[in-house]
Parts: sequence; C-alpha cells; structure tokens
Amino acid sequence: MLDKLAFLRRVYERFNARDIDGVLACVHADVQWANGQDGGHVQGHDGLQRYWTRQWRTIDPHVEPMDFSVAYDGEIVVAIRQTVRDLSGKILVDNKKVAHVFRLEGGLIKRFDIRTTP
Repeated sequence: MLDKLAFLRRVYERFNARDIDGVLACVHADVQWANGQDGGHVQGHDGLQRYWTRQWRTIDPHVEPMDFSVAYDGEIVVAIRQTVRDLSGKILVDNKKVAHVFRLEGGLIKRFDIRTTP
C-alpha cells in the first residue's frame, strides 16, 4: 500500500508542476477522470490532456494531499486542500477541502472522482 501512496503523491507533484506527460504516464489509456469544472468525466489521455490544457489557460489550481485512506472495496480516498488562483495570482478558492477518489488497475489510475467533504 505504501507504494500506491507514494505513486499518488508523485501524481500530485506532477500535476502541481503542470507536467501533463508525467501525470499521463501514471494514468490508464482509457481512464475516466472527473471534470471538476463542467461536471461529468473526460475519457482517455487525449480527453484529459485537452481538459487540463483548457483549465490551465483560465485558472491556476494547486492541490495538496493531506490524508490517504483505503476503502473496503480498494478505492483510495485522498483528502486534499485545494487553492485556486486566477492567472494574475488572485485567490479564487482558498483551502477548500475535497476528497479525491482513485481506482487503480495494473498500477495505473483507471478512474478518478471528486467528492465534497462536510
């Protein structure tokens, strides 16, 4: 399990560094990834790359993992703190807490969902 947590920490580091290729190397080719801006999911590497490219043209999100847990069904839940700035640096969302939910398959992220936390 420690390997999976280290893996996900690297994914967050690559995301915050805006290293799309680094994150895509950790994601299944047929991934289902939650679209936090518009709802629903984007699918596959191409969909995810388009989603992030479009997102990063308008906002500058930073996500910091705070806690990891594993559910009985194997999904990994990461409590994160999210800060979102506009491109000039103005804070739009400060320290919002949400849960990121990952399903891994074959050592890669197969599905990603977002849950709100109370």
